[in-house]
Amino acid sequence: MRPIQKITSSVAAAILVAGGLAFATTAPAQAKPLGFKQMNSCGTTSKAGFAHCMAVVRTTITSLAADTAAPNAATPTGLGPSSLQSAYKLPSSTAGSGKTIAIVDAYDDPNAAADLSTYRSYYGLPACTTANGCFKKVSQTGSTTSLPTKNGGWAQEISLDIDMVSATCPNCKILLVEAKSSSFANLGAAVNEAAALGATAISNSYGGSDAADTTYGSYYNHPGIAVTASSGDAGYGASYPASSHYVTAVGGTTLTTSSTSRGWTETAWADAGSGCSSYNTALTGQTGFSTGCSKRAEADVSAVADPATGVSVYDSYAYQGYVGWLTFGGTSASSPIIASVYGLAGNASSIDNNYPYTHSTGLFDVTSGSNGSCPTSQWCNARAGWDGPTGLGTPNGTSAF
Repeated sequence: MRPIQKITSSVAAAILVAGGLAFATTAPAQAKPLGFKQMNSCGTTSKAGFAHCMAVVRTTITSLAADTAAPNAATPTGLGPSSLQSAYKLPSSTAGSGKTIAIVDAYDDPNAAADLSTYRSYYGLPACTTANGCFKKVSQTGSTTSLPTKNGGWAQEISLDIDMVSATCPNCKILLVEAKSSSFANLGAAVNEAAALGATAISNSYGGSDAADTTYGSYYNHPGIAVTASSGDAGYGASYPASSHYVTAVGGTTLTTSSTSRGWTETAWADAGSGCSSYNTALTGQTGFSTGCSKRAEADVSAVADPATGVSVYDSYAYQGYVGWLTFGGTSASSPIIASVYGLAGNASSIDNNYPYTHSTGLFDVTSGSNGSCPTSQWCNARAGWDGPTGLGTPNGTSAF
């Protein structure tokens, strides 16, 4: 189904005043389609030392002012595997064998395996089950039987994550590691467990306020494994672990079909996270890209995250009345997509997160759109080269990974 396009309004000027100096930036307002509503699966904030998931579910979208459409669809209404593979020119049918993409989330999704089978069956993807060795679900200690408590919001996140791995790298194995809570200590233990179990890439679709690698960095520092993290869904403002020196920070775009030779066009998603860490050192690869940040800048790369042009997900563990085929966005979608592109590329064991900066010709540069207002234009406005909401751009094949 052709994705629904956003309606773009005129450019609004924003003036920020800081320390007696006025900074002017332009922030194109990106209106949602009429009748559009969305829900953050895990809320929008978390207390110190904890994270919230970055999944955003599209709850209503109609052509009327009144919200009358049922949110639960009998069949998919968002982007599926063929669309994502087309948009990002991916060798999904020929690459990825022998690679394992780990998904780290909090709490348990009791229906993860069954929902994964439904998604892959619908789209004609190879079966990925526990029995055939393709799918494995464990706790942060590696147990397959002693799992965390169930949680509907995080179950939506888990369904989104494993479906995006399936869509992007259907030949990859999927390892789901469930932390017993959303604390960074427990999520970090789950990341370490994913690394110990042989993950090629580890996706982290969650975040909290900016934090120091001296506190949590050991959880994400795994040389030879590509570690990705969602940049956030609240516009400008650094989020951890995306602000870590050790991860690939993944921003978000609005992805629509077009008449271009590519067949698709992208702009910065209006809610994509971006920011400058107050604590962590800049990536060496960012030198020369004029980030404007004295320390670590995010994002590095990006992929589709706008729920208005979102991805199809199957989730049968009902939460807040939403169940079945749903359409999701959030940088929770873009993080597992990029982790899976690392799996397709097959280079994770020999590269680090600076690699996209030295291979940026393998990316589609996103040069328009904004996530709001900020003191320095490139922190929140897309432009040629690096910018905060989209980083260096989105995958054009796998050569940047």
